[in-house]
Amino acid sequence: MNLLKVGHRRLRLVLRGDGVVLNGYIAADICESLRNVSTATLSTALFKRGLRSQMVQGIQPLRPLTKSMVGVAFTIRYIPAREDLNPISVFESPAHPQRRAVEECPPGAVMAIDSRNNPRAASAGGILIRRLMMRGAAGIITDGGFRDSAEIATLDIPAFHNRPSAPTNLTLHQAIDINVPIGCGDTPVFPGDLIVGDADGVIVVPAGIAAKVAEEATAMTIYERFVADMVASGQSIIGLYPMTDIRNEATFADWRRERGL
Repeated sequence: MNLLKVGHRRLRLVLRGDGVVLNGYIAADICESLRNVSTATLSTALFKRGLRSQMVQGIQPLRPLTKSMVGVAFTIRYIPAREDLNPISVFESPAHPQRRAVEECPPGAVMAIDSRNNPRAASAGGILIRRLMMRGAAGIITDGGFRDSAEIATLDIPAFHNRPSAPTNLTLHQAIDINVPIGCGDTPVFPGDLIVGDADGVIVVPAGIAAKVAEEATAMTIYERFVADMVASGQSIIGLYPMTDIRNEATFADWRRERGL
């Protein structure tokens, strides 16, 4: 059973499947904080914690985003297709992992697909992604490609891929696991991690440190806004970015006070 329950200021995440059990809480204000910071800032916050490989490599949004994509990770793992196990008839089974994943991905989650960095066959197409949208998914990412890409670009759901790919996924990919740890674009993704996407790409924030990273990234974002204002007024970045000149501390405090930050 896969549920993402929205309560008072909280998102309760209960994900069970294939030996993976996560039963915890992601505060709604954490998700909102992550929505208001950039992947660039998040990557720096994670780098400070020794995490260097959290940006999903080689993917981009199908259309410009009006706001950041944020959601908990719900995963699918593909392996290389074996022809005798991958005829078109496998889609007739309601137990097919790809079909099950679309129907079990919780509202508010981001579906992450491990396509082995191989966009020569589609990871999914317009109908499946439309179904995810209708079920309230927060987005979908793959290190492969989507078919029906022009259609997907019109849907009200963030979607990130490597490039368009018309061939059905059965051509090269065999869906084998749902909601297990995967690699997506050379990045480890564990079920329940927080996935954030913007114009620069997609980053994965480990669930266990999401609250601290969101808090630090929010503080960094406020300071970067201050720096941008100072630079726009003609100030040098020396001693300002980073703040090594203590005279800037009072200026920053006044700037925050004026803006209620």
